[in-house]
Amino acid sequence: MHDFSPLLTGGRITLIAGDLLAGAFAEAGRNRRNYLAALHARAELAERTREEEARQRVGEERVRIARELHDIVAHHMALAHAQASTAAYLLRSQPDQAQEMLDELAGTTSAALRELKATVGLLREDDSDAPLEPTPGLAQLSELLTSFERTGLTLSLSITGVPRPLSPGADLTAYRIIQEALTNVAKHASTATATVRLVYSRLLLTISVSDDGGSGAVRGDQDSVAPGYGLIGMNERAVSVGGHLHAGPKPGGGFEVTTELPLEPPTTPDDEDATP
Repeated sequence: MHDFSPLLTGGRITLIAGDLLAGAFAEAGRNRRNYLAALHARAELAERTREEEARQRVGEERVRIARELHDIVAHHMALAHAQASTAAYLLRSQPDQAQEMLDELAGTTSAALRELKATVGLLREDDSDAPLEPTPGLAQLSELLTSFERTGLTLSLSITGVPRPLSPGADLTAYRIIQEALTNVAKHASTATATVRLVYSRLLLTISVSDDGGSGAVRGDQDSVAPGYGLIGMNERAVSVGGHLHAGPKPGGGFEVTTELPLEPPTTPDDEDATP
């Protein structure tokens, strides 16, 4: 007779169970280490992403403030130069009018200082006492045109369609583009007349600023090779709010800046029907 001993004795079962348990603990340890490593990697990725987003926001804010400073300085310096030149011309023959122009010059420089202080104050977190100037927009368009007319520039304004609101960013963009375009006319064009047109459609506001200056005039601080910061800034502003801009010589002479900016959606069906 053969003596068969059982394959699974109590000792062997205990040994196998111990091996399985040890393997399970080892696998659990590896899984936990992998899990912690994945968490650490995701945390590092999230931190890098936050830092990159922060750097991008800082860069965008610097560009925005640089555009604001350029437009404020260019506009007010052009007005101040024109007012000072006019006052010097009138001083000999018409001192009363010269005094009026000097008073306007003082107002121009004061407005420039206020706008510069408000804009530069955005760079200082502790500048809580900085005056908060209202953000300019098309509501201040008449005052803007009047400031240019006081320098001797003859302007005409036409509005087609039903005026509708823009987003705050697009409203500021519209104002700054008109301001920069008229500043370029005052500085560079060989003419004293310009036309501003606003055309409201269902979805877009089309703005054009044109003059009839001679073909030899330099436009928008633009030379014969490449556009300057004025045209670049206007184009960046338009693109930043979902619009686009075109600037160039007119076929019959002169120069024109045209931009299309998105309008706020109509609030009621009647508003949409009334808009051509």
